[in-house]
Amino acid sequence: MADRGLVALDLVPPELIVPRLRVAGAVFAVVGAVLGVVAGVLISPYVGVALGAALVATAGFAVVSGGRRRVWIDHGVVSRRGSFRVRRVNLSDATKVEVLVRVARVSQVLIRVGDSSGDVTVGVAMYTTDGGRELQPIALRAVADGLASSPLASALALSSVLVTQLRAEAREAGLSERPLYRAIDVVRTSGRAPATVLTDAEVAALTD
Repeated sequence: MADRGLVALDLVPPELIVPRLRVAGAVFAVVGAVLGVVAGVLISPYVGVALGAALVATAGFAVVSGGRRRVWIDHGVVSRRGSFRVRRVNLSDATKVEVLVRVARVSQVLIRVGDSSGDVTVGVAMYTTDGGRELQPIALRAVADGLASSPLASALALSSVLVTQLRAEAREAGLSERPLYRAIDVVRTSGRAPATVLTDAEVAALTD
């Protein structure tokens, strides 16, 4: 197993998210300012200023906190940075490894790992009916290697799934031949949509 350094695990690159956050934040801030003016006219200037300031501040916080969110793995330790703190889980010490599937217009496949201090969730794929986005191969490989260091049967099974996914991507296989896309079909056919955690047997069957 390769000893990999820091690898980003952001399914959607930050450079695509941040500009959209700024646009959405600017629109929300303008709406907030307008509502503040309206409230100032209809109620009182103090209420208007307070409401406008609160809404503009909320928009600013959403942009800043959203831009800070990152997920990465460094030598087998998965980290997720949120608005206020960073949560870390060493895959070799994880006590929980799950595959979470959300079925919707844009369906998602996520890996949730945890230990006594909490959980970290990593998005590994999202699909529509005719395409999707999958975590970059180097990122999937880093997660697969980290999971392979765990004594948990669920982690080893998932590591095998990710390796099979990488092989399918390497030969440019269709979606139906990719294990992560199969996870979506498993949930759809089971009737457990819109969101569920796959059983160990279902995870193992993804490589069949």
